[in-house]
Amino acid sequence: MKFKTLSAMCLAATTVLATSSAMAWESEDGAHSTSANIGLFSDYIFRGISFTDDKPAIQGGFDYAHTSGFYAGTWASNLSIDEETNIEIDIYAGFANEFGESGIGYDVGALRYMYPGSRGSDSLDYNEYYAGLSYSYFSATVFYTNDWGNTGEDEIYYKLGFDYDLPYGLALSAHYGYTDSDRNTGTDLDDSYTDYSIGLTKSFVGLDWSVAYVGTDSDGKDFAASRSNADDRFVVSVSSSF
Repeated sequence: MKFKTLSAMCLAATTVLATSSAMAWESEDGAHSTSANIGLFSDYIFRGISFTDDKPAIQGGFDYAHTSGFYAGTWASNLSIDEETNIEIDIYAGFANEFGESGIGYDVGALRYMYPGSRGSDSLDYNEYYAGLSYSYFSATVFYTNDWGNTGEDEIYYKLGFDYDLPYGLALSAHYGYTDSDRNTGTDLDDSYTDYSIGLTKSFVGLDWSVAYVGTDSDGKDFAASRSNADDRFVVSVSSSF
């Protein structure tokens, strides 16, 4: 079942990459615009942990933006939670702009994680809210949910980011994250862990090629479905935005 799902998504990705130039849109006055993205990844990493059991992922999304700063979009990926839950679909909306001409940007919004294979009392769907600031090469964002995985448990994720353009068309990106969660309450497992990544991206023949080193501290294994899913690893990808 998972192999058939992945094969179908690979075919869809190939089709989109081949026709991407025809899909971008902007209104005549420039106030409204849409964009999309699609990519092939060696792994789906969420906050340092593999959500595809160390296997490849096909991911893509569609976004709408207004010059006021309002935006909304959707994103999807295959994943490996169980035999029924092998697709994740997210929807989100927010507002991003700058404080006057200070160079300090802000971004606030909400998103919903949806897992079509889970239903009823076994549903994993939940909402998350976020707020962030950015300046120059740096960004800081806080994510919060009071219902992680539809369990009623609180979780806060703090993320620091750094993005810098290097010579020869290379882009450096790094982040450090900290998860503070109630989902392991009542167990001997840790209630927090850190994750990190550093990577390079370069555009070539109309596609973005990336390689990143990602991982968690030892406590991350207490949050993974399989302890090996929190191991440090390299992730490679090829993607297109249009």
